[in-house]
This record gives sequence, C-alpha cells and structure tokens, in this order.
Amino acid sequence: MSKLYVLYEHSAGFALFRVTEFEELAAFLPQVEESVTDLQRFNSVVTLIAFQPFKSAIVALENINAISEGIVPEDLNLFLEGALPKRKKRSKCTLGVADPKLGAAISEALEIPCSHTGAVPEIIRGIRHHFHALIKGLTLKACSIAQLGLGHSYSRARVKFNVHRVDNMIIQSIALLDQLDKDINTFSMRIREWYSYHFPELVSIVPENHLYTKCAEYIKDRKSLSEESLEPLTEILGDSEKAQAIIDASKMSMGMDISPVDLINIQMFAGRVVALSNYRKQIAEYLHTKMNSVAPNLTTLIGDQVGARLISKAGSLTSLAKYPASTLQILGAEKALFRALKTRSNTPKYGLLYHSTFIGRAGLKNKGRISRYLANKCSIASRIDCFSETQTTIFGEKLRQQVEDRLKFYETGDIPMKNIDVMKQAMEEALQEQEQEAVASAKKKKKKKKKEKKEEEAMDED
Repeated sequence: MSKLYVLYEHSAGFALFRVTEFEELAAFLPQVEESVTDLQRFNSVVTLIAFQPFKSAIVALENINAISEGIVPEDLNLFLEGALPKRKKRSKCTLGVADPKLGAAISEALEIPCSHTGAVPEIIRGIRHHFHALIKGLTLKACSIAQLGLGHSYSRARVKFNVHRVDNMIIQSIALLDQLDKDINTFSMRIREWYSYHFPELVSIVPENHLYTKCAEYIKDRKSLSEESLEPLTEILGDSEKAQAIIDASKMSMGMDISPVDLINIQMFAGRVVALSNYRKQIAEYLHTKMNSVAPNLTTLIGDQVGARLISKAGSLTSLAKYPASTLQILGAEKALFRALKTRSNTPKYGLLYHSTFIGRAGLKNKGRISRYLANKCSIASRIDCFSETQTTIFGEKLRQQVEDRLKFYETGDIPMKNIDVMKQAMEEALQEQEQEAVASAKKKKKKKKKEKKEEEAMDED
C-alpha cells in the first residue's frame, strides 16, 4: 500500500505532512473537498511529520526564489532527506507537491515519485487554510505577517531585477513616441486650418508641419512683417529664399484680418505644439540610448525604433528572444495571418519588419526572402542581447553585414560568407574587446591607487 506525503512551502518554513487512507481519499474526492473547511475532520486525515522554520527573511527569499524557478534549494533537500523514509522504502511512497516543475526536480534529486493531481490540490488547500492550527506555537497573525513580508520582498526583487536592462521603459517610450506623432500631426493640421484664415499663402511656401508651426508662432500678424524679419525667418527655415517669399506674400495676402485676442490664442497653441515637437525629439534620443544599453545588437541590426516595436509587441526582450524566427517575421501582422488562414489565401511575408530599410531596398521578388533572412538574424541578435552577460555591438554589426551581403547576393549572385565563419570572427573580436577593456580598467585602478598614495603622503607631511 503506497503512502502519501504532502510538502507545503509556507513563508514561515517547510512542512511535511502524511495523509492517512490515501487510496480511499482518491476515490472520495467530493468528501475530501467538504472536509477541507472542517478542522476536526481534516486533522483525522492529515498528520504533521516535520516542520523546518526559516532562520531569517533573507533565507526565506532565497528559498522561495529557487522554488519559483523549479529548483530544489539545499535547505529543502536536507529537510526532505531527513523527514522522508530511507531511499530503499521511497518507491512505495508518493510526495504531493503544488508545482509540477518542483516535483520533477525533487523526484530526480531524491528518487521519490511526485504527484500534483487527484486529491493532492485539495489537501494542500486544506493545509493552507488550517496551517496556523496544524503547527504548534504559530498564530494566524504571525502567519499573515510572514506572508506579507516575504510577498513584498519577493515582488521587490522581481521588479528590481537588473535595473540597467529593464525593457519596460522601452515599451512605454515607443508607445509614447507613437502617441506624440499622432497628436503633433493632429495639432499641426489644426494650426494650419486656423492660421490659414489670416495667412493662407504660408501653407504653399512652408508645407512641413513643424516649420509651419514655428513660422506661425513667430509671425503672428502678417502685417507686422518687414525686411527686418528676414533674418529670424531665415534662421527658422534655414532658407533665405523661402523667408523672402513669406515677406513678399504677406504684403499681398488674401487672408482676413484677425483680432489680437485670436492671434494670441493661435500663438499660444503654436508654442505648445513646438514644445511637444521638441519633447518628441528628446524621447527619441532617450529611446536610442535605452535601446543601446538594453539591446545593442538588435539596435545595430534594424535600428532603435523597429527594435523597440518588436520588444513592445512581444511584451519583453526575454519573450522576443524565446520566439522562433518564423513568429518574429510576422509579428505585427496577426490580423492578416488569421484572415489568410481563414480564407486559405497567401499568408503575410512580414509584419513590423517591413519598416526596416532592408525590405525597402530589396526587389519585389526578393522581399519575402530577405524578410525571412532578416527575421532569422533578429532572432539571433535578441537572444545574444537577452542572455549575454557583457554588452557589445560586434554581433549586431556582423549580422547587419550578413544581411547586406545577402541583398548583394540576390542582386549580383556574389556568394556570401557562411554563418559559422562570421560568428567565429565575431566571437574572436568580442574576446579581444573584453581583454582590452580589462587592461584599460586595470590601468585606471593603478592610477587611482597612485593618486591616493600621493594624497596620503601629502597629508602625512602636513
């Protein structure tokens, strides 16, 4: 007859329980569900074998981090080794666990079969409900304080996981950048429509939105323009001919006169739009620096904005790294893909990768081929960025050169280098770069030590 033991990981420590009449319990699962809420009935089913409290909050956090990853921590290994029957008798026992990953790791380490199905989830639910009553000296208040403390420290550790390579900021930045583009475009159209009542000729002279808004903010009343305004307008537009054309057009404009109050409102609105445009440039620069620190190889390969959109669509850099190249290729074209599958027509060749310059440069016949090849290289770059400890752009440069060579191959037929040879070169260059950085850092440390010694000697002399 097999014996069932149940492992329960609490914020206070590890507990091992023995379940009586396991085979009968499995047959009467509804009755087990009912007895879970009743402590007296549940006590007759479950018996505490051993309990090992955590020595400190740090130890608890280390253990819970290992368990969440499906790894058996050393403390748990020693606890189970001492509490469970000897290895010879373990074949007749079963250990109930909540997490199947942890169960697989325990069965491999301790040679005991593990189960997470049947009556086990209900028994664990009962243990969780009555845990403070099953352990002597443990109160409900102490349990809740331990759970709250461990929960906060675990969440804090997860959120602070490698602060310098957080891709959440990239996701928010690219979303803000897209929103700003839409808003600036809408507001610029509103200014064009509003200011054209007063100076309609300005649209044909300055068609670009940002420059038009700057001109509207500066000019205000067209009648105030004179030859003295030529220099400031030239500074805004960067073209003296256009500036002269604006001054000439203002003298014989067909626009209506506007009251000073209306002009003030137009000027204020134009100022806000100009400020938004400047902020958009700042966000673009911030995104560029953030992408270079988080995903340097992906940025070197396809650019910061396309790379950021891929990360945003995937949800994180880790998720993007886990995607196969075929999924990455059509990322962003989900609607077209499902429509094609439903209608049994041709599936899309590219999604967000279409915005890359490589696909625009490829011929019509080769767009699908280069898209597939580029997706493959993007997949490699994202994995290098995600899982490598040292950040370098060497792999991104080599992958970009490979895509360039492939484009040439489609056009001229020149056979490019094999991928294995290119990666070997990249590895050698990366190792050389690391050695150079190590030598440079050692020199800096020596210089610092010399300076400190000199300062100490000077202090002693004084």
